[in-house]
Amino acid sequence: MALQLGRTFSDGIRRVLTRTGGALFVALLAIQFLVQTSINTVVLGFVPPEASEQLQGMLGLTLPVSGTVGAVLFLVAFVLSSVYFVGLSRALTRPMDELSTVPAELFTRRIGRATLSMIVGGIVVGISVSIGLAMLFLPGIFLATCFLFFIFEVGVEDRGVVGALKHSWNLSRGNRLKLAVVVILAGVIGGVVGAVGALFDLASSPVVAELVTNTLSSLLFVVLYGIMAAAYLQVRNDADDGFSGSETAGTAGSGVGTEGL
Repeated sequence: MALQLGRTFSDGIRRVLTRTGGALFVALLAIQFLVQTSINTVVLGFVPPEASEQLQGMLGLTLPVSGTVGAVLFLVAFVLSSVYFVGLSRALTRPMDELSTVPAELFTRRIGRATLSMIVGGIVVGISVSIGLAMLFLPGIFLATCFLFFIFEVGVEDRGVVGALKHSWNLSRGNRLKLAVVVILAGVIGGVVGAVGALFDLASSPVVAELVTNTLSSLLFVVLYGIMAAAYLQVRNDADDGFSGSETAGTAGSGVGTEGL
């Protein structure tokens, strides 16, 4: 059965409008602010003193720590974001009646291996998509579509990097045009958030710009991942049904052959 976009969007939004969705929004917002402030702190910490005052008014939110500590905090935020996406993939793919709770198991089950796979695979996917976008744009959209379910294969199915990439590629087959809509939506969200931030920057309000853009991007991207989770469940369940049907047909065929003998 082909992916039904209307059902995917409605199911994804319903998944986000739950306690789980709210918790994921708050967690992503915290990580976004940690990333933003740590980067600003690193930049401010490694520029000459005479330039720091001028940059202070341009960078927005910073932390009262050295640039070295800021760099360490950025690495911590980077790892935390991978842990977050492991938990997100598991949380949003649960049955609807379970989304009123956020059990700790979502972020602890085989979390070390899953986090490492998420980091390595994320780098591979990011580089591949970036190269594809540089090559007349469309190859990047295609690769992003093929690897759209990578995080779910890592988090939900506990696959390694290679296995997750392969299964994501296979799951996307036959639905890539419709899944490309989700990829393009991600680009639109990024563009909207960037435009909003630019408006506040023009108004010389970098702190407000970061507060607004981080909040807006966290909200919109949690909704996007809810839609991705719904698409993943629909495609995976259809694939499982097809596999079960093939097994049944094969068993029936074997039975007929035996009777004929």
